This record gives sequence, structure tokens and C-alpha cells, in this order.
Amino acid sequence: MIAFFSDLDNTLIFSYKHDIGEKKRCVEIYQGREVSYITERTYGLLKYAASRLLFVPVTTRTEEQYRRIDLGVGVPSYALVCNGGVLLINGQEDAGWYRESVEMTADCQDELWKAAEILERDENRSLEVRNIRNLFLFTKSRCPEESVDRLKEELDMNRMDVFRNGVKVYALPKSLNKGAALQRLREKVKPEQAIAAGDSAFDLPMLAEADVGIAPQILGKCCKPEGEIRLMEPDRVFSERLLEFVISSFL
Repeated sequence: MIAFFSDLDNTLIFSYKHDIGEKKRCVEIYQGREVSYITERTYGLLKYAASRLLFVPVTTRTEEQYRRIDLGVGVPSYALVCNGGVLLINGQEDAGWYRESVEMTADCQDELWKAAEILERDENRSLEVRNIRNLFLFTKSRCPEESVDRLKEELDMNRMDVFRNGVKVYALPKSLNKGAALQRLREKVKPEQAIAAGDSAFDLPMLAEADVGIAPQILGKCCKPEGEIRLMEPDRVFSERLLEFVISSFL
């Protein structure tokens, strides 16, 4: 069995703000609006791949946000949400996995509280500070670079990671990463091989932990991915390129 661990946003699915062509289908509706899409070709490729390997969505989205997505390929046997802190098995949360995640991040709770205090008094903050399942913090900032710099100055960066994604700002324990989640699930289901795909700094630990990582070329320009990484040229939608590679190379 081959396991395919894949990020969702900007890897398989894309916001309405992105131009992915006219041949697309809606995969997420929020407050009555169509907000995320997948190309028709990606849908066909994913449906084929998911029927022949173990497809595992891996996302920083909360469980509630993840459940808004319908890729049209059925409920995955396994899905990792909350940056790997929560495991869904056939759509149902695994309580034991979450308890382990809380234990793994217990030594960072003081840093999460400190991060919350820093963000609460941040004049650039444009959204309430959200504590996601006592695992990590999330908010938005009018000047995310300044918010991130302030967090990095005041937090123990030996224990914490700070990321920005557009206007979104995250503070997470280093132990709560997608690579650790891949390793934990790999020990649980024991696939012969693990492939991973992602497009951002959140995905780097997962790409490094997999036997083969797949990322858009731009990620290689702004970061230095470790491990065996295949960088896809930006000549077409990333989701199509990566799925064509997975199918031609592993199926």
C-alpha cells in the first residue's frame, strides 16, 4: 500500500481568488458562497489516484473548516486536521490521537499563553485570537510581518514556530507539525511508501518526512526543502502536475 499525504489549500484546491481556468468545480461553500474550487482534470486524476492508494488529506484547517470541503472522492479513511493534531478515521475523530497531541504539546502551553497575550495587545491584529483545541493559535493582522517579528522576539523559538500565510498569523509548538503527524500515522497504518505534497512552510516537515515530497517550484526558491523533493514547474496548475507525477510514478 502506498500512502499519499496531501495538503489541501493551494495544493489540491484553490480559493475563488485564484484563476485556475474555466473548467473547474466547486468543492467548498461557506455562508452560501462558493469559496474553493478544484479543476476538472484534478478531480479526475484525484478520483483515479484515491481509488488505488491511501489518500490522506493533511491540513491546518480546523475540523469544522475541513468538513466544508467535498472533493467528490468519498470520505477518506484517514484525514489529519489542525496541522496534524486531530485524526479523523472514516470521518470520525480519534480521541486517543488527540490526547496524544495534547500531551506532545503540553510543555508549550505557557508559550501559547504568552503568544496570546502578545497578539491581544498587537495594534495590527484584525481578528480575535483563536485558540485551536489548545494546540495552536491563529489570528489575522493588517501587518503580518510585524506581528510575526514581535512573536519571534518574545517567544522561545526553540519550542515554538511562527508562520504567516497572507494576512493570517499562526503560533504553534514545534512538535505540532505535519511531518510528525505523517510519522505517527505511518506507524499506525504501516504503508510501504509515503508520498507527500504541499506548497507552503507548513508542509516542509511533511515533505521531509515522506519518502518522496512534491512541491511547486516557487517553494524551493523561498525555502530549502530537505529530503527527496520533486519541484513542479509552474506551467500548469500545481494540483494537476503533482497528480500526474504520482500516477505515472507510483501507480
